Amino acid sequence: MNRFISIALAFIALAGAPARAADHVVVGKAVAALWAFVPADVGVHEGIFAKYGLDVEVLNLGNAPRLHQAMTAGSVDFAMSSGADLAFAAKGEPARAIAALATDPRNVSITTLADSPVKTVADLKGQRIAISGAGSISEWLVRQMAIQEGWGKDGVTPTPLGSNDANLAALRTHQVAAMFASVEAALQLEAKGIGRIVTTMGKYAPIFHAHMIFVRKPLLDQNPQLVDRFLKGFFASIAFMKTNKEKTSEIASASLHVDRAIADKVYDQQVDMLETDGHINPAAVELMKNSFLEMGMLQTKPSNDQIIDTRFLPVKP
Repeated sequence: MNRFISIALAFIALAGAPARAADHVVVGKAVAALWAFVPADVGVHEGIFAKYGLDVEVLNLGNAPRLHQAMTAGSVDFAMSSGADLAFAAKGEPARAIAALATDPRNVSITTLADSPVKTVADLKGQRIAISGAGSISEWLVRQMAIQEGWGKDGVTPTPLGSNDANLAALRTHQVAAMFASVEAALQLEAKGIGRIVTTMGKYAPIFHAHMIFVRKPLLDQNPQLVDRFLKGFFASIAFMKTNKEKTSEIASASLHVDRAIADKVYDQQVDMLETDGHINPAAVELMKNSFLEMGMLQTKPSNDQIIDTRFLPVKP
């Protein structure tokens, strides 16, 4: 009888014990209005991160340099940014890329005013193009475009102005001829009769990781189990997105502040660019490292262990 009483008391104690609090982590977006970063919003909204014991807070930092400053300061744990941001780690930032999020940069564009004389890519030669920040994917891709069009890396003038709103203001006052913008933001401008897409950027970097997930090096070193759980939650969110267009578009429309029709269109254009397991393509990494030298962003080519950590790959939620 005493044995049964002991078992019953044990069950009562377990039932009354407080649940373990979820680990709070902060994930930062380099750009607010980017559909490729919606997996973080989906993971929060649908309770997917919670299943992995995580309380995820999502912040929009406005541009890549600001995001990486926040990581260095320790106020952001994980970052969703571009593959070009590997240069930050190569320059000594205490962070590593731990997974690839998206393939080619088909989701970003160079956009001009609806009535602009700029009609084709050739018309961009020698022009000022508004970008989010120096050292960001916008600068990297704009210069890659200039190089591949045969103008040289200085064949256009990337003009870092910060936010999408600042870029648009400069465009509307003719301080720049065009602006770098996400396709979803550009489509919204087209729908309002304000803007027009000149080109999307996928063709200038077909072997590329348009977006990657970065983590603070101290967190990576001190709590790799938490890093592993975050990645599982993130890629479980992508798996949800790939089979739930309606719910994904609902969340994306609210998160990105775009019309639902645009969210649906962008889903169809971009869902296939999202990686399913985070694998990192060595050829894409090598291309980026070589380009950092070509563009004068680095003086020496970094080793892989300076910029990436693949211990958690492939991710299997």
